Amino acid sequence: MSPYRTAILGCTDRGRMHAQAYQHVERGALVACCDRHSEKRDAFAAEFDLRAYADLEEMIRKEKPDLIHLVTAPSTRVEQMNLVSELGVPACIVEKPVALEVRDWQALQQLAHRTKTRFGVGAQFRYHPDLTRCREALQSGRLGALRFIDCSAVGSICDQGVHVLDWAMSLDDDLPVKRVFGAASGTENLSHPVHPSPDTAMAQLVFDNDVYAQWNLGETAPRVVDEPVYYKHCRVAAYTDEGHILYEEFGCWEIVSTQGSERGHADLRGWREGNHLAQAGLTNAMFDWLEDDTRPAGTNLQRSLQQWNVVLGLYASTVWRVPVELPFEPPDDLWAQLSAVLQ
Repeated sequence: MSPYRTAILGCTDRGRMHAQAYQHVERGALVACCDRHSEKRDAFAAEFDLRAYADLEEMIRKEKPDLIHLVTAPSTRVEQMNLVSELGVPACIVEKPVALEVRDWQALQQLAHRTKTRFGVGAQFRYHPDLTRCREALQSGRLGALRFIDCSAVGSICDQGVHVLDWAMSLDDDLPVKRVFGAASGTENLSHPVHPSPDTAMAQLVFDNDVYAQWNLGETAPRVVDEPVYYKHCRVAAYTDEGHILYEEFGCWEIVSTQGSERGHADLRGWREGNHLAQAGLTNAMFDWLEDDTRPAGTNLQRSLQQWNVVLGLYASTVWRVPVELPFEPPDDLWAQLSAVLQ
């Protein structure tokens, strides 16, 4: 079987991570890249031996990729995903967050109902070997029943918050959240050019199986390493009848049960390699989905839209000061209401 043909939109440092992951991908071959900035795309194309394009539609029509990576700003998401769908690209990985406000969440809900493109969302650390090891320990039953999940990130909701929410959901068999009760504060990041979010947020989540979770984001979140860099403080822990698991993106991982414990730690070099393996895991999951439509990638569009409904529920809970039952239909002006409350 010939390798799947793949292409990247967005010749950024993050796009480079997508490309570097192909050292661990056997079923796909990058053939092209696209960026409106000539210097970036030319350098990227030379580095990875790709054909370069300035226009996404031209690249898709000429290269006919089986999978395209959209590594672009969230504000461009709806337009680009609709174009990919209309041009019949079989599969697409889009960077997180999948949405920013109510209107783009609504637009992507509509796209999800009509598209034939298989969309995956770039919460790639779901496929990290250490988090996978922890998740498999939970699913094996040797730690007993899951009781509580604690997830946190010093980054904002749109930046690292959606990552750790995906980790938490993956630890509870991807059951949906049925209720969110929380609060947010701070206006400094509301006008962030890429990830507009409240500065801090904390919420209690209840999953469909009545497992509770705490979701803590921003300056109130715990630190996991002795460094000031905000994105190095992402963690998730799950507590069970007979033990617990812990995974920190830049720190340690551990599995503790009545049979004993396992622990590990990754330095920066180990983190880079783990990131490549995680990204390759997501890419390979998309190929699995192409080959078997009953095996959607774990970070598929429908699931990511569920997660974004949790975010919108947190915003609504902040405004209305009550728990919000999910799924719910947010008011069109929810972001304006939230901004007013936080002032």
